[in-house]
Amino acid sequence: MLPPSLPPWPLVDSLLVRALEEDLAGGDLTSEACVEPGVRAHATFVARSELVVAGLAVAARVFSLLDVSVKIGDAVVDGTRVQKGHALLHVDGNARVLLAGERVALNLAQRMSGVATLTRKHVDALPAGSRTKIVDTRKTTPGLRALERYAVRCGGGHSHRDMLGSAVLIKDNHIVAAGGVTAAITRARASAPHTCKIECEVESFAQLDEALAAGADIVLLDNMDDDMTREAVGRVRAKVGDRVLVEASGGISLPRIGALASLGVDVISVGALTHSAPAADVALDLSL
Repeated sequence: MLPPSLPPWPLVDSLLVRALEEDLAGGDLTSEACVEPGVRAHATFVARSELVVAGLAVAARVFSLLDVSVKIGDAVVDGTRVQKGHALLHVDGNARVLLAGERVALNLAQRMSGVATLTRKHVDALPAGSRTKIVDTRKTTPGLRALERYAVRCGGGHSHRDMLGSAVLIKDNHIVAAGGVTAAITRARASAPHTCKIECEVESFAQLDEALAAGADIVLLDNMDDDMTREAVGRVRAKVGDRVLVEASGGISLPRIGALASLGVDVISVGALTHSAPAADVALDLSL
């Protein structure tokens, strides 16, 4: 599998600059006090546990922003599953620079690899040959959405809408504010761009039938158990065939992935991929 494309560097750099400013606003007192200015060093990123790699180029960029003379060595390709003890990335440069960027670089590599690792577990839980997609949600760390969603793709997952302006997703509160499912879909169809899909969240079979009748392109089955999901998918296929995509969401646990895919849903959206992924165990070892 080829690694996904990184977010544009201007976007990534703006995130990294803010992170570095947060950590280095007062300088690096420890390194400046303990390490001579001209000392050169070699840094190796190492996996301390099995993980799926993501964000190594981003981590390397941290050091390049601090010092353009830093030399970046070979790195493991993002999306690769590695074992404990595997060397991931090599960086050579001024020791003070490597120490100054260590925490920011590690935070990002650990966070992104953690997201990729958890995503891969969900993707691996799909039945063999399944066409169901595992997708993320907007439940991301503020400011880090582009990097976390890139990490999801490194883990074999897919991305939902990037932002509120990317697509129409009518949820429960929209339905209340609009005056009902039909009213919400009808207004969305009249005002949204012709290139835009209309997705509607449903919590009952009555809402599902109403959304289909109103012309929704995608229905999101919110917090439905397996029996309800089976019935809902059957209704969709009987009424409109494959024209309408079926998404399952809400409290999706890893053990349910296989069952939901087998029930015929097209998409399973999992907020936990980004809001609950534990950081991967990545370390930086320094040598002279």
